[in-house]
Parts: sequence; structure tokens; C-alpha cells
Amino acid sequence: MTQLLSELAREKKIRYFLISFTDLFGVQRAKLVPANKIDTMAAGGAGFAGFAAWLDITPADPDVLAVADPNRLFQLPWQPEIGWLPSDLQSVDGEPIEQMPRLVLKRVLAQAEALGYQVRTGVECEYFLLSPEGYELSDQRDRQSKPCYDQQTLMRRYDTIAEICDSMQELGWEPYQNDHEDANGQFEMNWLYDDALVTADRHAFFKYMVKAIAEKNGLRATFMPKPFPHLTGNGCHIHLSVWDRTGETNLFYDDNSELGFSKLGYQFIAGVLNSAEALCAFTNSTVNSYKRINAPVTTSGATWSPSTISYSGNNRTHLIRIPDSGRFELRLADGAVNPYLLPAALIAAGLDGITQQRDPGPRYDNNTYVDPLPPDKVKHLPSNLLDALRHLETDEILTPALGKPLVSAYLKLKHQIWKEYAASISTWELENTLDC
Repeated sequence: MTQLLSELAREKKIRYFLISFTDLFGVQRAKLVPANKIDTMAAGGAGFAGFAAWLDITPADPDVLAVADPNRLFQLPWQPEIGWLPSDLQSVDGEPIEQMPRLVLKRVLAQAEALGYQVRTGVECEYFLLSPEGYELSDQRDRQSKPCYDQQTLMRRYDTIAEICDSMQELGWEPYQNDHEDANGQFEMNWLYDDALVTADRHAFFKYMVKAIAEKNGLRATFMPKPFPHLTGNGCHIHLSVWDRTGETNLFYDDNSELGFSKLGYQFIAGVLNSAEALCAFTNSTVNSYKRINAPVTTSGATWSPSTISYSGNNRTHLIRIPDSGRFELRLADGAVNPYLLPAALIAAGLDGITQQRDPGPRYDNNTYVDPLPPDKVKHLPSNLLDALRHLETDEILTPALGKPLVSAYLKLKHQIWKEYAASISTWELENTLDC
């Protein structure tokens, strides 16, 4: 019998619970519930007006109910009187809200399970620490052209970094390294991989935790893909492996192959490459995302983001890297990515590669930043969000796997954002066109 959340609250001295869900744009919505009412809310769901979030629900529609997952309680290490609960959305009639990102990931994982697979993922989340107003770097002494791994600048942000890492240790995530990244003011923290849904819930909580602890320390954290034109953008690299139904055998591992990577793994990669242009609508989901990929050289000398739909061995200039036996890394996604739609879309594309027994083609080991491959060998990534959305509109692989309700709602809302962007007048336009 599952322990009541109210009993857990008494044991852990939790006073309030955040019943939280992540909408289509990756925005976290929540209600703060006192512990003495949590069992009622957990049983019936917390009510939300669906139109108030990015869900493609109208003001005339009934409320949606956020049903908390009691097995995914995160007690805030920096504020232990609060517990955070991810949730799934359903209608007042008990029907699932089909465009709910967390439910979509569950649906795709069920498809993998039906084929006999477990999927495990790990993410590398990059972020900037800014001044409280968010317009400049928080550390004005962080000015090197190559600041990556710099010890002095890392340790000047020790209080914030250590508090985030201590929190992950307390939560049992097994973090294993923290570093200053390639851009000034940029950091990355890594923790152990796990089941794809576990990692997605942790990813969602991590973004909330980093922002909250940064604010607590008088800073502002951002996962924006490209906040500064001359600096490397925020990536969200995801590592993935497929295991058998028991979870004991890594099906991507093959000791007899050149890179220790199996035929099944290459088929999965082939599916990702085949759907890469449509996949961008999810992995690179904002207007700003396309200032990170296909970007000009930054002050460090490299963008560390891909531009071609290609794969390689331990080579960070391609879309997909095979850094070690038994897993691959997708380097496409950025910091704005939805923690649930990233693995859902990636796994859907990869499963298609397996079921269709696709061939990824040749591996390329060139440095794409200085020796790019010609168009007759590899395709380039979409140039902007609109191009990616158009690829998704004509896609026949991701839509059935993720569900038409999700894709239709996502496309509708993202086209709305694109129209708002296209209608805006930028400073660049004024500076270059006003005298025409």
C-alpha cells in the first residue's frame, strides 16, 4: 500500500507541496498546497484553467486536473519544508490530456517497452549565471577568450555551485562533476544517468532548482539558448542507451565493433538522423535556438553546436557523437528544450530507425567547423524555427508516435509565437533600414 503523502509530510516535516506540471513550452506551472490538504489534492487532482498555460485549451473548456505522482517526491534541500511533485494532467472526467508532455513521454516509453526495450538517458544542462537584472554576467572578471574549465572563475561561484551540487547529492542523483563551461559566465553540472522518465523529472526539477538557488545567492540563472551573440550558447546534450526488458543488458554495446557500438544502436542513430529536421522543432524550440546552431564562430573559437545532420565517433563537431561503447550523445538540443519532449521525440525517432532497420550511412570524422562536408554528402539543419515547424508539419514518423493531439497543439502555438516574432521590429532593423 502506498504511503499517504500527509504521513510522509509528517515524517519529513514538509509544510507545503508544489503540485507541478510542465506545459508544451517547458514552463512549469504549480499550486502550493498545505500538507493537511495534500491527500485530497493527490486523490482528486489540483485544478488549473488550461487556457492559462501553453496547452492549446480555450477559456471555455473545463478545468484540467494535475494528478501528482507520489513516487516522484522531491523535498527541496534548500527549503526542506516544501515538497515538489511532478504531475500528469487529466480532464474532470478522468481522461488524460493527450498533449501533456509528461504523458507523451510515458506513451513513447510504453512503445519501447512493447518492443522489449528499456531506455536510459542522461543530460548535460548548461546555464549562465547573470546579474539579478539578467542583462550582464554576474562575474565581471570572467573575461577570458577561453574560459572553459577555468579554476579561478569556477571557484568565484563556489557558493552557488556547491549548494546546487550538495542538493543533488542529498536527492540521491549521484552528481559527479561541475565545471565552468566554454562561455564566460557559463556552467555545467553532471549527474548519473537513469530511466528516461526519472531523468526527465530530474531535468525539470534541476532547472527550477538552479534558478531558485541562484536567486537565493543574489544571482539570476538562465538556460536561454543564446543570450550573448559573441559567446557559446547553452546546450542540453542528451546521452542515450537502450537496454533489454530486464534492464541488465545494454543492447547498444558490442565489444566486437570498432566503437563498441551495436547494429541496433546504429539503426537507432539512423532513425534520429532521418528525422533530424522535424526533431529540431522540439530540440531547438525557440526563435533564439537558431542563433546557437549554424552560428558564427564565438570568442572561444568554436560554437560547440552542430550544423550538419551527421554522426561521428568521439568528435564534438557533429550532431551525434559516440563517445564511448554502448551509448551515444545528441548534441543538438539547447537549454530551452522541454525536459519531457526532448527524450520523447528522440526515442520516437530512434525506435523508427530500429523497426525500419535504417542505415545511418558513413561515419564522418572531419572537424565540421573548419572542414565542412559538402551538401551532396550531408544535409544541414533548419535555419530557423519556421523551417523546423514546416518539417514537423510534413513529418510522418514523429506525429504518429507522439500523438496528433500533441503535435497539432504544439505546431499551432509555436506558429503563433513565430508570427509574434515576425511582427516585431528589432534594433538591427531600425539601425540598418531606417534611412532607406
